[in-house]
Formats: sequence, C-alpha cells, structure tokens
Amino acid sequence: MKTVPIIVLDFGSQYTQLIARRLRENGVYCEIVPFSEEIEKIKEKKPQGIILSGGPASVYAEGAYHPDSEIFELGVPILGICYGMQLITQHFGGVVIAADHHEYGKAKLMIENAQSPIFEDISEGGVVWMSHGDRVDMLPDNFEMIGYSDNSPYAAIADEKKKIYAFQFHPEVHHTQEGARLLKNFAKNICGIQSDWNMGSFAKEKILSIREKVGEKRVLCGVSGGVDSSVVATLLYEAIGDRLVPIFVDHGLLRAGEREQVEAMFKQRVGIDLITVDAADEFLDNLQGVVDPEEKRKIIGETFIRVFDREAKKHQGIEFLAQGTLYTDVIESVSVKGPSKTIKSHHNVGGLPEWMTFELIEPLREIFKDEVRKLGLELGLPKDMLGRHPFPGPGLAIRIMGEVTPNELRLLRQSDTIMQEELKAWGYYDKIWQAFTVVLNVKSVGVMGDNRTYDNTVCVRMVESVDGMTATFAHIPHDLLEAISTRIINEVDGINRVVYDITSKPPGTIEWE
Repeated sequence: MKTVPIIVLDFGSQYTQLIARRLRENGVYCEIVPFSEEIEKIKEKKPQGIILSGGPASVYAEGAYHPDSEIFELGVPILGICYGMQLITQHFGGVVIAADHHEYGKAKLMIENAQSPIFEDISEGGVVWMSHGDRVDMLPDNFEMIGYSDNSPYAAIADEKKKIYAFQFHPEVHHTQEGARLLKNFAKNICGIQSDWNMGSFAKEKILSIREKVGEKRVLCGVSGGVDSSVVATLLYEAIGDRLVPIFVDHGLLRAGEREQVEAMFKQRVGIDLITVDAADEFLDNLQGVVDPEEKRKIIGETFIRVFDREAKKHQGIEFLAQGTLYTDVIESVSVKGPSKTIKSHHNVGGLPEWMTFELIEPLREIFKDEVRKLGLELGLPKDMLGRHPFPGPGLAIRIMGEVTPNELRLLRQSDTIMQEELKAWGYYDKIWQAFTVVLNVKSVGVMGDNRTYDNTVCVRMVESVDGMTATFAHIPHDLLEAISTRIINEVDGINRVVYDITSKPPGTIEWE
C-alpha cells in the first residue's frame, strides 16, 4: 500500500473535503477516511500527519464519534479542527462545555504565540470562520493557548512538544483569509512534508501502477465521452496501449447526436477506436414501468455491468474492468457510520458483484473533478473535450421524473439541445459548471395562439461549482433565460412551460434524481 502524507479523519463536517482540496492545492497529497477507520489501516498508509475534521455532534453527547485512541500514540503530528479540537481536549483531560452563545461566522484571530511554527507568515487579527456550539473551558495539561478571538478564549491551542495543534475555527473554508497557509504550515513546518505533489507526478505514478497491476493482461474500459471516462481511457492507453479494450455502450439514454460525437472525438482527437455496443432496447426494456429514482439507478448500473461482462467474453485475456470513479463518488457513495449518508447508489464504489470474473481498476478515485481536468491536460487531451459539462452515468433517465418513455426522452433531448445551443451562442457554456434540462412530468394549462394547451413542464438547471461537492445556481442573464424558454416552448411539441431551478447544493443535489 502506498504511503499517504496526511490522513484526514472525517467526523461528518460539511467542510471535510475542503481540507483535502486546500492541501492538494499546496502540493500536499492527502486522503479522507471515516473517523472509524481501523488503526491498522491507518498505520499501513504510514502518514506523516493526521487531521481530525469538524463535525455536527458534541463530544460529550451520548454516541459521540470517537476515533481509535491509538491515533494519539502514533507519534505523528495531529491537527484538530472544531470538533477535532474538542476531541483532543477531551482525550487529554481538558473540559468541553456548551457555549453560552453559539458562534457562527467571521471572527478576528489574535495570535498569542507568534513563534509557533503553525503561525508562520500569519497576520495578527486576520479573519477566521467560526461554526460551533461547544467550546473548550479548560485546557489539558501541557497544552497552551496560542490564539484567541473575542468570543473564543481558546481559538487555537497546542502541545508543541507532542506536535498536537487544534483550531476552534475552520481554516479550510474560503472565509478564513489565511486558512490555506495555516494548513500548509501544518504540513510543511510541523509534519515536514514537501510540496511536491501535482498532476504530472500523479500521472506518472498511475501509469506505472497500472502497468504493474495489469501485466500482460487486457483491460475493459467503459467509455461515455464524458471527461472522467475519457481521461481514464487515455491514461490506460498510455499505460498498456492496444491491450486496452474501450467499450462505448449506447444505452439509449444519451443526448441528441452524442453517440456519433463520441465515436468521432475518440478516433480523431485521441487516436482510439471505440467498440460501440448498441444496448438501447435492453436498457429501456429493463426500465419500463420504473419510476423510483434509486431503482432506476440500480437497474442501469446492473445492466451496464452485464453488458460489459457479455462484451468481455468476446475478447481473450481480459481480467480487469476500468471505470471513472472520482473522489466525490467515493465520498457520496460510501456511508461513514453515522456522520454521512449515502447520496449516490449507481457507482460500483464498493466493488463488483461476486459473479463477475474481472477485477476493478479506478485510477481516478483519489482525485476531484477539477483535478481530473488537469490530469487530462497532462495527458494531452484537447481543452474542448475536457471542458464538457458533467453527464451522469445513468444518462437522461435521472432527468425524467417518473417512467422513462420514448416521448419523455424526446422532450428532454430536444429541450436540452436548445439550451446547449443558446448557452454556446451567448458565450456562457464555458462559464458554468453544468447545465441541463429536466422533464418534470407536471402538466399545466397554457395558451398557444388561440388554443388552450395542457402540456408538460421542463426545468432548466444551471450550476456553478469547482468539484461538484457543493454548488450554487448560476446567475444567468434574464435575456438568455428568456431566449431558452421561448425556443423550447415554440420548438418542442408537448412543452408549454419552462422553470429555472435556483436551489444550491446543499441542501439540494445537482441532479434531480
């Protein structure tokens, strides 16, 4: 098992993934694991530092989340953030109590010990972001207060000898002005980690590991034309060449003209000839009568695997299946005993079914979406391919509220095509993270010409994001929205109303199902 410079124990904070992002942006590789991770698995990664994330619970509450106490005996530097700070305080004999006033929002950090290596190049009175209902009331032995704010007498504490530090505030969020620097100081000054991790080194490492793992065998790779699968296929091609068997499954849930576009793009821009499998009838037959979104996802996922397995038997020497699982998929698909809930169910994050005969390869499962795009550039993929908006594995099925039928697919394809055309014409396609339409299967009365109509409603969804973990609705000019709405209603038979989704993530998800 490869070493991991920093391990982040997740206690359920909505900000946990930002810790990894800030460190990686500073060239330090780290991984997030559940707070309940077995101590032996942590030891195997040989971390040079451990970070305890924030969390929504109270350390003194019944059923509070606690890691294996042996992490405090590993002899590596530890940084606790918010809930992590309170865990450290409690473990070493200090006292944590409910605060008289909950503290949410900006505060000024006053530095008590400017000589602490954690505060190198940190400004006095800088803004930090507080989000807590409990506070440290008494420090453990051998700990000192090294920073405070107006409402937090122990905003930062440390046992410099043991190299254990803790912040009551969240250095990982954007609102903490020098938060990235604080995390870098922990990694560099406290843990002694060099900032030498980047997409170039990641690509070389992955290519070598794929070659070592695959040997002379062959790899079946599912290709959709999206960024993730395109990067996976290219990475595999760099590693094993013609021993890659790239399969493009047309599941009948693609956007208009997408099959032809993907085939041409790979042949002309990447130099890989795809093996296209037309399985549209099989997928649509399996989805007939299904309205529950989770059932849709599971049916599509299971059908995908059976199609791949069937295709693999046509080729000799295939022992591996590659897919574009991302770090966000891992985080959202694997429930962490308590703090987080499973959001996505169509990813094969936990492994393949027992009846399958090949092993899973997921070279992107350690990186975020924007990092995948950087990796694609390292591999020489064109920017227009890497700039494509994310498209879900289950395709258009999860953008139809209710049963997937030929008519609903028609409405969705035609409305989505119009929206994409207008976004590109107005120069907005590359300014937003993702845009799509959703068929709501909600009918309403309309007036078109002199006739009364009773037709379907389409929702337009556009979001701005960095990695898909969080998102805000895109602030699109009203004139552009009007142009999209007018064209959809005028050109798509069966739609007489268009609405715009202004929900962020959280509380919503980007996709509707």
